[in-house]
Amino acid sequence: MPPKQQRGAATVQKVLNAALDLAAAEGPGALTMTALISRTGVSSGSLYHHFGSVDGLAAALYARCMANLLDSLVEALEPEATAREGVGAFVRAYLAFTRDRRSEAYFIHASSHAGYLPAHAERIAAEKRPRMERIAAWLRPFVESGELVALPDPLTEMLVVGPVAETSRRWLAGDPAVDLETAAELLPDRVWNALRR
Repeated sequence: MPPKQQRGAATVQKVLNAALDLAAAEGPGALTMTALISRTGVSSGSLYHHFGSVDGLAAALYARCMANLLDSLVEALEPEATAREGVGAFVRAYLAFTRDRRSEAYFIHASSHAGYLPAHAERIAAEKRPRMERIAAWLRPFVESGELVALPDPLTEMLVVGPVAETSRRWLAGDPAVDLETAAELLPDRVWNALRR
């Protein structure tokens, strides 16, 4: 990578790291150009050059956090040899990501209804698509064999992700009734029962 591109990539990562820290400390609404310039020393021109707008920056951060989450799920899922073990590994990996990478998990869940998501849908989809394809590819043989129920991919995703995403969202919000360790023990079998034929 030429030096100019290296500097640009380093600037992007610096700003995204600062944005994640700011969002974790003060909420996604704290992401403003003024706050980011103050935290990073990066000029407004450079911020607009790399991200286009605050919404563009938030979308880039969301895409990065989501890619990291999906990478952890793929890493947990692909080594498993059975459908039940894979579903359990997926559920536990999602909850572990929430616990261990709280700032990223918080940004993902806090952004679920953000206006910048549809506005930057293609950019985000480009990060998600290859990872979701690997998850779907792992599931496909078990669906074809009849071990897992055959559903459209979005519905399968809702059955698997829905319970852990809501558990994570409530834990991140500070719900005292939600314990991630208990969820990691109990949810894998509940999710498995929803998916098996």
